[in-house]
Order: sequence, then C-alpha cells, then structure tokens
Amino acid sequence: MTLPSVYQHKFAEKLTILNDRGQGVLIRMYNIKKTCAGTRTKPPFLLEKAMEPALKYVNKKFPSLDARSNTQHLGQVHKEKGEIIRVLSTYYQSFVDVMEFRDHVYELLNTIDASQCYFDIHLNYDFTKNYLDLVVTYSALVLLLARIEDRKVLIGLYNCAHEMLHGTSDPSFARLGQMVLEYDHPLRKLSEEFGPHSKAVTSALLSLHFLFARRNQAAEQWRSDQLLSLIGPTSNLLAPATSDTMACEYLSLEVMERWILVGFLLCHGALSTVPQCLELWKLALRGSLYVPLVRDEVLQIHKVTEDFFSSLKGYGKRGADIKECKEHAAIHSGQLHRNRRAFLRGAVRELEALLADQPGLLGPKALYVFMALSFCRDEVSWLVRHAEHVTKTKTPEDYSDNYLAELLFLMEQLRGLAQRHATVIQRYHVQYLARFDALVLSDVIQNLSVCPEEESIIMSAFVRALSSLSFKQVDNKEPFDFSGLRLDWFRLQAYTSVAKAPLQLREAPDLGRVMNLIIFHTHLLDGLGELLAETSDLSALCFYVRSLERLFGQALEEPAVLRYTIAFPLTCARFDRATHPMCPEEYPHLQVGAMGLCRGFLEQLARQASVCIMDTCAEQCKLSEQLLPKHCAATISKARNKKAHKQPARKGEPERDKPGAESQRKDRSLVTNLDKLHVVLTELALSLAHVGSITVFEHVLAPPEFLSSQLEARLSRAILGLARHSSATQEVARPSEVLAGLRTYEGFLVALGPRLGLDAGRLVRSVLLQQTQPLDARGEQTLTTVYTNWYLEALLRQASMGTIVLSPAMEAFMSLPREGEGSFSAQEFSDITEMRALAELLGPYGMKFLSDNLMWHVTSQVGELKKLVNENMDVLVQIRSNFYNPEHMAALTPRLTSADNVLKRMTIIGEILSFRAMAQQGLREVFSSHCPFLMGPIECLKDVVTPDTDIKVTLSIFELATAAGLPCDIDPALVAALSSLKSDGSSQEEDYKAACLLLVFIAVALPLLASQPVTYNIEMDAFSNNSHCLAKAIIQVSAALFTIYSKNIEVHLKEFLLLASMSLLQLGQEPDRLYTKNREAISLLLLRIVEESSFLTADMLETCFPYVLLRNAYREVHREALLSKAPTH
Repeated sequence: MTLPSVYQHKFAEKLTILNDRGQGVLIRMYNIKKTCAGTRTKPPFLLEKAMEPALKYVNKKFPSLDARSNTQHLGQVHKEKGEIIRVLSTYYQSFVDVMEFRDHVYELLNTIDASQCYFDIHLNYDFTKNYLDLVVTYSALVLLLARIEDRKVLIGLYNCAHEMLHGTSDPSFARLGQMVLEYDHPLRKLSEEFGPHSKAVTSALLSLHFLFARRNQAAEQWRSDQLLSLIGPTSNLLAPATSDTMACEYLSLEVMERWILVGFLLCHGALSTVPQCLELWKLALRGSLYVPLVRDEVLQIHKVTEDFFSSLKGYGKRGADIKECKEHAAIHSGQLHRNRRAFLRGAVRELEALLADQPGLLGPKALYVFMALSFCRDEVSWLVRHAEHVTKTKTPEDYSDNYLAELLFLMEQLRGLAQRHATVIQRYHVQYLARFDALVLSDVIQNLSVCPEEESIIMSAFVRALSSLSFKQVDNKEPFDFSGLRLDWFRLQAYTSVAKAPLQLREAPDLGRVMNLIIFHTHLLDGLGELLAETSDLSALCFYVRSLERLFGQALEEPAVLRYTIAFPLTCARFDRATHPMCPEEYPHLQVGAMGLCRGFLEQLARQASVCIMDTCAEQCKLSEQLLPKHCAATISKARNKKAHKQPARKGEPERDKPGAESQRKDRSLVTNLDKLHVVLTELALSLAHVGSITVFEHVLAPPEFLSSQLEARLSRAILGLARHSSATQEVARPSEVLAGLRTYEGFLVALGPRLGLDAGRLVRSVLLQQTQPLDARGEQTLTTVYTNWYLEALLRQASMGTIVLSPAMEAFMSLPREGEGSFSAQEFSDITEMRALAELLGPYGMKFLSDNLMWHVTSQVGELKKLVNENMDVLVQIRSNFYNPEHMAALTPRLTSADNVLKRMTIIGEILSFRAMAQQGLREVFSSHCPFLMGPIECLKDVVTPDTDIKVTLSIFELATAAGLPCDIDPALVAALSSLKSDGSSQEEDYKAACLLLVFIAVALPLLASQPVTYNIEMDAFSNNSHCLAKAIIQVSAALFTIYSKNIEVHLKEFLLLASMSLLQLGQEPDRLYTKNREAISLLLLRIVEESSFLTADMLETCFPYVLLRNAYREVHREALLSKAPTH
C-alpha cells in the first residue's frame, strides 16, 4: 500500500471519532437497558395486557414479521401505531446507530489490517490506545446489546407500526434484525469477527506486557521502590520527573486489565501459541473478579471466559488456568487491593503535604500528581465495583474500607492543589518545551536516517511551535491550544506505523519517546483541567449508590476518618462527567441521582454533627447549671457550720464537687465524655468547613446550610427540653434556669460558628424567633406555648383557688403553706427576676401571645359578669337610682343574687391583670436594656397623650407603649378584647348600661368581703383570698369598658367610689360582729382602688370616705397582726 493512500485512510481522525461515537452509542444502549428494566420507566404499552399477544408474536417470529396478514395478533399494534412510533423511534434509531457503528468499525479494522499496522504502547501510544479502546468499546456494545431483553420487541413493534402506517417496513429493519439474531450469542460471533484481526490485537496487547507487569505489583514492592515519594537526595528534589513512556505512567490499570481480558477473550488463539500472551492473560485474571463494561454493567470475567472456552474444542487446559486464577483472585485480590489502598493513603498524604508546603515542586514533579490520582482512582473503582457485586465471601473485610474517605479526600486535595497552582505548572513547562523539548526534538529529527517530506514538514512545524513559546504568555494569561499539534502527532504515529512506510517509528524510538514527553507537557499548558479530570474520573460511582452509601456509613463510624467524609459529597460534584452529548435524555435522571446522593451525604454528615453539637451543648449546660445560685446553699451552709464549729454531715451523704472540679486531672489518660465529644466535633468541623459550597450539575449545595437546618430542628427541641415541662404533673423549670441554659447553648454555638463556616447568629435568631410563636416551623410546641399554658393553668388557677397569693410588697405571687401538699414555691416563678427571664425567652411576640391568652380569660369572666348583671338588672337599677337613700338601699341589697360570684370573678380578673402587669414590667426592663434608644422616644410619646387627645390616637400610642412594657391608663389589649364581647341582640346603649350596673353591683357587694374568713398579711400587703386584686380589676375593666362606649371614665369611677363608700360605711351600723369582723381591712381596699387609678385622687376619696377611718383601719390591721404573732400562754 502506497504512502499517499495511507494518508487518505485518516486512521487518527477515524479512531478519535469512532471512539467518541462508540461511547455515545454504548451509553444509549445502557440507557435503553435500564429504562426497559424498570416498570416505571418502561414504555407503557409494553405493560398493557391487551398488547401481550402482539409482544409474544413479535418475540417468537422475529425478524420474520408479517404486519399486514397477522391482524389477530397485531390488532392492538394497529390501534396504537402512532403512539408506538412516537415512543419507540429513539429506541429504534439507537439500534440503527449500533449497526452503523459496527459497519464503520468493520471497515476501519479491515483497513488497519490491510495496512499491516503494528502497535506498541511505548512508541505509538495514541495509536495503540485508541485502537484497543475501539476494540473494547465495540465488544462492550455487542455484549450490552445482548443483555437488553426487550431488544426484539422494541425493534419488531416499531417496524410493524411503521409498516402499518407507511405500507412498507423500515429500510434498515432487515439488516438490523439479522444483526440482532447474530448477536444472540455475542462472544461466539465476536470471536469469529475478530479472527482476521487477531494478529493486530495480539501485538497491541503484547506491548502491554512489561508495562502491566510493572504497574500490577503488590504494595510491598511499591513501598520498597518508594513509589510517589519525593523524600530522597536533595539533588533529585528539583530534577524533573520524567519517563520514556510518560502517558503510560498514569494510564489506568483498570483500562489495561479490560484491554487484556476482553482482547484475549476475542482473540484467544494466541493463548495457546504465545507464552507471553498466556502469562499476561493469567496475570490479568488474578487481579479482579469483575471487569467493567460500562458504568455498573460488568463482566464476571472468570465465569464468562470459562463458559465460552468450554464451548470451544481444544481449550481444556485453559479451563484449568481459569479456575486457578479465579481461586487466586477470590483469595488474594481483595487483600492485595486493601494493602495498595493503605499504601496509597500514606504515600499520597505525604505527597500532598510536601506539594502544599512547596508548590514550586509542582513544576518538576507534576507527573507524580497524575500518577497518584490514577492509582487512587483505580483502587477506589475496584473497591466500589466489587463491593456491589461480591455478595458471598469468606473475607468481607476485603470488600469494605472504613478509610476510603481519606483516599477520596486526598484525591480532591491533589486536584485542588494542581488547579490553584496551575500558573506554576505552566511557567515551568512552557520554558521546558521551548528550551529543552524543542532542542531535543530538533536533534532527533536531524539524526533520522530517513525523513520523507510530509513527515519532515510536520515535525519541523512541531519545533517551530515549541520554540516560539515564552513564559510571558503565562503572565499575560494568553490561552494555549496544542490540540492541532497533538492531532498531527497522532496522524504521524499512524503514518509511521504502517508496514511499508518510509519512516518506521519502531526504527526511530527516540522520536516516539521525545514526542510522548512533549505531548504530556502540552497537556499541562492547555489541558490541565481535562488531564486532572481524566486521571481522577470517578463518575462511574454515580451508578453504585448502595455501595457508596454503605462505605460512607462505615466512614462515619470511624472517628479518625470523620474529617475526610466531606470527600463523598465532593466526589458527587464530578458525576457530570458521566453524561454524553449523544444521550441527553438521561441528563435529568443523572442530575436527580447525583443531587440526591450528595444531599443524602450532607444530611447524614450534618445530622451527626448536629447530634454531637447538641450533646456537647448539653454537657456544657450541665457544667453551667452547677453555677446556678440554688446550688450554693450547701456550700454556704457548710462554711457557716465550719465557722460555728458544728459537727460535719453524716458520712452517708456524698460530698458535692465544686464547679470546676472536672478540669482537675490527676492522669492525662482519663477521658471524659466531653473530651470525646470535642474530639468528634473537631473532626466533623474540619469536614464541614472544608468547602463553603459544592456544585453538582449546576446546582449549588452549601454544607453549612445543611448543618444549620439540622441544628435548627434539634436546637428547638433542646431549648424546649430545657423547660422540663410535664403536662401530667404540671411541672416546669424556672424561666431564669432555662435562660441560663439557653445562654450556654447560644455561647457555645456562637464560638463554634466560625470553625464550621456557620452563621450561628442567624441560626440562634431564627430558633429564638420561632420560640416566640405558638408553634415552631415544624408545628411543635414552643416555650411560648409551654409557659403561657403553665402560668394560666398552674399558677393563676391555683391563685384563683386561694393557694397562691399576690404580694404587692414582694412583687410576686406567694405560695401559702398547706399541710400534705407539695412544696411548690410560686415566688420562684413570678418574681421580677423570673419575669425578666420570661420576657427574654418569649420576646415581644411571645409576650403578646401570653397577653392575648390572658385577655381571653378576662373576656370570658366579663361575659359571665354581664350575665349576672342581666339577672339582677331590675334591682341594680333601683339601687343606682336610690343610692342616696340608705334605708332603701339596705332593703334592696339582700335581693341581689350571686354577689359572691361577682366578687370571685372580679378577683380572678384582678389576679390575671396583676400577673400581666408583672410580666409587662419584666418586658419593660428587658426592652430598656436591649433598646434604650427606643424606650426614651416611646416614653416621651406616651407622656404627650392628654385626656383631650383623640381616643384612636391615644389607643395607638398606648398600644406602642404596651408593646414596650410601659403601663398605660387605658389598656389597649383589654379594650380590644372587650370590644369583641357583644351581647346577642343588644345595642351599644344596653351594653353601656350593663357596664354601669356592673360597677354598681361590685360596689354594693364589697361589704360581703368583711364577713369572709380572710386575713390581711401586713408583710405581704395582701389579703389571703387575693381580694386586693379587685382594685386593678375594677380600674382597668372600667377604663376599658367606658373607652369602648366613649364615656367619661372619671365620672363613672367617682360614682363607683361613692357607692362603695356608702356601702362600707353602712357596715358601721351592722350590729352582728360576724358580718363586720374584717371591716377595717376591707376599708383599705378603697384606698388601693384610688392608688391604682390615675382618674381618682385622695381628695375624691376624702369627700366620701373620711381618711380618719383609713388611719384607724391601718392601726387595727397592724394590731391584729402583732397579736397573731404573739406567743400564746
């Protein structure tokens, strides 16, 4: 064959194009197989019962299908022929692509054989590699085609529908059907097809013998050779890492293994005639149990080879070899690869540390980076593949690796290191190419004994292109493009590998070695990213979801590996390399799968980190709890006893450790639970904070956000747990204790935030804001709900039952001692400290929710009071019109019913409003502390309000002031609550009348308090039945009601004061002391009413109730208190 005809064959271009197209067609076949394997993704008519006769007919008669006469079987196909053609057209055309690809492969392989090309991976690397890739891709395509169970149905149904619609079968159907039948037994057919190509394939595989044996070594040999080690003589440190076969150094061992095993499966004749082929084949068989075809489709190589060879004559010896190699692989391959991974972890860790410390070494030692990536990639791929498919084994530890995360992490580190310092690599190699490679190449060309004109032109162009390079191009960030040079070298390899070529590449090995070195250096200038992606491509892991998840779970259980677990999500970011332009329909599925896998990894990582953080917070909270004031009582008591020389406590009582004792260690080997949590948390923090975001298929995932969402849910539950609320026993923690615990959680999270890349402030604000609402984002209870219900159902309910008293002097609710009852201390939950803590916890929104619930209870009580007023309407009207006639009033008052009930309900209202006032005081102090610059203007605005101000403006200003905790003459919340209380069918005038009569009812009922068994405690300044709460109830309810009805509050309160005074003064005329025993104490209630109101004054009280009576009442109450404390004889 003449040289010009060799040029016309364009081996380089055809191999490049066919390999790329072969990969695309292979992925299309893979997609068809996976689509038809699942019931959800399978074409719908293949699952229809009505279509079953047609499917059976097509399967049975394929490819001899008569679509016109067989209407009995194909009737359903005729009905749905349009839909069948629409759905199956892409499937059918994919099968046609397979047939066309086969034709082109046939043609190219025959041309290569006719040209008597020779292959040597060390010299014509690109030519040999692409040739073997094409052979394996074509074989994998045929094997995968045979695995598609519905291939005959898909092709046959489409052709039947096509014939029914167009009147003739598809032009490609006859050849396509014949091809499908031929490949029912794919290996037999492939073996026949590759019979003429055995010589070429065998020579290409034999060139791998030395390389494969050198690369396929045990970890001990790698260690003795100091593989990937930069530690050595300092004189060698800056020497460029080079080789006669540069690309072979990082060529995938997995790829070579697949070439050898598939190649000799097709061209098996050489195994009996060439001892080197047999040795190479057996060496490859010992390395793996499963060989990848594409993605997760694998070849169980020993079984497939044994079954195929058993069908051939004269291959009995090969069967014994296969069994021996299978046993060796099953016993030793797992341990071999496990040792390799252990070696690579140490070697690559050392390499990465040195290169990170001295990035300048990336220039001369760049080859080491790609070798390390390639070796690691092969080992990771082998492990995941075998972990998926090896189900029964005596050594399961060989197919699992708790430390795989570290290997993946080191791969990511090396990639990132090379990308960050790409300029260093480029500056070094641009000078290497211009000042060394160009000169060496020029010398080699000059020393060639034969150099035809065409080859001379090409190689001279190489020298000129390399000589013109300058490092200034790197500094100026000019783009490099050597794709043309590499393609020309590929062409030149093809030209010089033909038997009758004037220039034989095997006769000029120096040219091949120099050009392979140059090609590697050009990749470092214009294709660094692609070279990094190629040598570390783990996109096939996208299809091994179960194995990857299992390996990730094992890594999470190993504390020493936690810092590397972020490598699993980072690996998912590389899965977009699994896509191919010829199969765009699988892009969404791959995207969803990669996103789901990455999200699952991040969620598990964040979940474990959040659990660890919450456990650490709980431990910190326990330490903080030791500093609470309640725990110092024992220490104080002990100190006082020691000072007073009292006897020590009994030996049975354990001595309590002081806070801080946990920090004193007598032995550094003692490890506390907190120490363990800190270690785990440190590892997890290093992992989660490694990257701020991960891009997977154009979607950005932020690990800190996953942690934040997990922490938000757990922190909400933890904060709620601090309250220790029990609905059964109505127990709850004091707000101040919860606040102290919350401060501990908050402080730890804020300190931890920067180490995790976490916005702790936003997280805490979000969680605390949710705690101010009735329900959080997950629909669960919050502190606001818990404390609102507890104060209403526990504290205020007990106050209404008389077991708790409001003490104005103490500014708290006080528990009355009861025999046989638990020691519940109301003051520990209601003093000003607790109210401040409650306001801190609940915030303004939570306090408003508490206020609204309190007002709802007030409204319900007022509603009941209105009913009582309506029952006594006639009597109250007469009393109001005859209050100047004492005799008439004395006769009317006994006719009132439920007077005690009125006082009881008003007392309950007073207790509720008093508690609200205490809560508002706590809110005011907290608000003043947090926002003093806002409190001043609000107070000034409140002071501007006068009685003449429009009521709407007044209420708006008072609403603002109430939100800040300021007390107001008119409570806007109470006004809003009572405004919603409308009697059925009653007019506003009638409601106003009822409000007036309510005050009358209360005024004439006050004397009843004098006859009740109630005492006045001068220390607490309170009645034992909370009657003093009537003052706040009367004033605030009156102000709210008459504001609603737009009436003068002061006038009505004066009327009430007059009626109440007259009613109490009439007690002096009561002869029965039983009814007047508490008259003096009840008289003080009038003064409290006046003090509570801004609308009443002492002068007004003096006009209707002489102050001398109040003075006498104070003296009498004080005297009784002293007598009650005096000892009895």
